[in-house]
Amino acid sequence: MSTTAAPIAPARKGKAAALGWLISIAFNVVAPILIYNYLHDHGYSESTAILASGLGPVVDTAVYLAWHRRIDEFAVVSLVFVGLSLVVALIGPTDPRMLLAKDSFVSGLLGVLYLVSLAAPKPIMFYFGRKFATDGTPEMVAWWNSMWQYEGFRRVQRNLTVVWGIAFVLEAVLRIVFVYTLSHGTVVTINNILPYVVIGGLVYFTMVYAKRSSARGRAAAAAATSAAAA
Repeated sequence: MSTTAAPIAPARKGKAAALGWLISIAFNVVAPILIYNYLHDHGYSESTAILASGLGPVVDTAVYLAWHRRIDEFAVVSLVFVGLSLVVALIGPTDPRMLLAKDSFVSGLLGVLYLVSLAAPKPIMFYFGRKFATDGTPEMVAWWNSMWQYEGFRRVQRNLTVVWGIAFVLEAVLRIVFVYTLSHGTVVTINNILPYVVIGGLVYFTMVYAKRSSARGRAAAAAATSAAAA
């Protein structure tokens, strides 16, 4: 663990950051939804629609690789999510309740993926943070990578990974409970709303927690500097 002061983040390049966000959202969020809905509404099988929706993250990965010369972890996770959805669709049952519950299996597997990443050298939220807390430039990426030497930073990334993983697992459990206790129409409505509620809550929590942790880190560094000067 380093005892030196954390390096100051380089100034973000606003246009580059905004363009990166737009590309990521377009290919990882908007494109998969549009592709899936179009093919599904035009008579294609669900497995085909899900497989084709994975083209968005594939294109995003290619664009990011050509632009930054490295793999975008966010797009990779999006591809994993699409792959899990495809597996569930291919082996999915025909029972109406099980069909409604299958989305919960994907959410649960995604949560498990987050929790399993805690055993890796760096948890998954470290890479998501690097994706959305930087503008992708070498300077910003190098700064983010250098922060890993600080115990407080590592703790924040691991805690966020735990919270996101548990939240997705709980979402999956909650969906299954709804499937077997509520009407089919109500469950369809919930399935279309709940993911956005969960993601929105997690994003808000992440922003607040990261901001407070950063403030505590700066305060601790200032106190240590004052003590050393004294």
